[in-house]
Amino acid sequence: MRRVRLQRDLPVPMPDGVTLLADHYAPAAAERAPVILMRSPYGRRGLFGWYYGRGFARQGFHVVIQSCRGGFGSGGLLDPLGDEHDDGLATVAWLRKQPWYGGSFAMFGPSYLGYTQWAVAPYAGPELKAMATQITASQFRDAAYVGGAFALESALSWTTLTDTMSRRFGGAAALTAPRLARKAVLSGRPLAELDLASAGRPLPFYQDLLTHHADPAAPYWDRRDFSPKVGEVEAAVTMLGGWYDVFLPWQLKDYAAMRAAGRRPYLTIGPWYHVDTRHGRPAMAEASAWFRAHLMGDRTGLRAEPVRLYVTGAEEWRDYPDWPVPGMREQRWHLQHGFGLGTDGPLDSPPDRFRYHPAHPTPVIGGPVLLGDSRPRDQRRLEQRRDVLVYSSAALESDVEMIGPVRAELFVRSSTPYVDVVVRVCDVHPDGRSFNVCEGVRRMADAGPGVRRVAVDLWPIAHRFGRDHRVRVHVAAGAYPTIARNHGTGGPLGGGDGAMVPADVEVFHSPDRPSAVVLPLCVPRG
Repeated sequence: MRRVRLQRDLPVPMPDGVTLLADHYAPAAAERAPVILMRSPYGRRGLFGWYYGRGFARQGFHVVIQSCRGGFGSGGLLDPLGDEHDDGLATVAWLRKQPWYGGSFAMFGPSYLGYTQWAVAPYAGPELKAMATQITASQFRDAAYVGGAFALESALSWTTLTDTMSRRFGGAAALTAPRLARKAVLSGRPLAELDLASAGRPLPFYQDLLTHHADPAAPYWDRRDFSPKVGEVEAAVTMLGGWYDVFLPWQLKDYAAMRAAGRRPYLTIGPWYHVDTRHGRPAMAEASAWFRAHLMGDRTGLRAEPVRLYVTGAEEWRDYPDWPVPGMREQRWHLQHGFGLGTDGPLDSPPDRFRYHPAHPTPVIGGPVLLGDSRPRDQRRLEQRRDVLVYSSAALESDVEMIGPVRAELFVRSSTPYVDVVVRVCDVHPDGRSFNVCEGVRRMADAGPGVRRVAVDLWPIAHRFGRDHRVRVHVAAGAYPTIARNHGTGGPLGGGDGAMVPADVEVFHSPDRPSAVVLPLCVPRG
């Protein structure tokens, strides 16, 4: 391993006169060499700088870790997502002028650092040879409004995090921000005031999210959404995600966009959640092999198959040539009379009913959140509630593996046209424990008075339901505080009038209205 020289606080000028600061890790024996660029709003020192900055430099790369605008010494004001395109390209232009720049570069980083990669990748030119992105996507809008419903807890905790990081004792923000956000959410204050409760002052990005809703055509998102350009990225891309990560569905859309454009990205998905420290080591190992292959011509570290998945339930890693995996076929599991669930078609039967009251919103246990532990949790307490419908299969006669995308098609009627439809798939163990496997939500903007077919996209899965286990499906109208409560009025997100309208919801399961969850059946190995 090479020795490393460190130069801190390099000034990087932006076109508008703002100066951003960067740290440069240089391999002691290399004058000109490929560069790895990381752009972060979370600081550039501590364990992150030591592990990645020194780690890559010891392999012979120059490493530049830059603080994004408005934090950790960099000038200007943080406008989350808004400046990363212009600032990133200005940083690349600065990079090219450095005497140690070797003529090619790569980009690396998780979460927001991955987003900063997508913000410049289609425009950076052929010198950008490789990208290693983790738990991220080319746009964050759809994760902020999951199925059209506002991802309240994640949005509030992240905006609180980025605000408190810049204050005294900001190093503890990753621990305190989720607690402050949860306390604020449960305070009963109006949605538009929750930033005051969590951070003590208005948070502009949180207020922007309340105002600039899920519509991708809203002008606010024009310079914050890079998904239309993903297929134009010519750099070699490797992606690492987690089955319980908030960005996984949209990371897989980026993968699909690259495949549709004829690219061959690598994809790794493990049993991880967003802030899970366990994906740090594999991220470093895979990126190192990727960068050596595409910047130094050493391909010996690359695996044979581009897709590597951890199959939960089976607790084993598998390699595949693509995603969705070859041989997968969709299988409809129908909601049935008497709260059954099975692959047989439904019989004539009356609908099941429940009442959702926004004053007492249906809670959530587990599920993907940004700054929390999102591993599966026992759902039995939730399943006792009268505002959750629970459909269960018979005990399975053999192992069943599901690997791929998951969706639900439900036939629903609601007493109010504004209602959420929440669907969750669980694995019920022989001892009765019921663990969530995946979930999704669809916010109905105007459901109308009749029966509506509602399509709900759930998180993708790679899971083995074991012999004697049961497949279980929840149907509800809330997942609070992961998702902001639906007031049933159709009013704006930040509306403070306090009006709430309960919803009486009917779920149909008859031959002409066959509600079902569509699962990705695969033949078990071994």
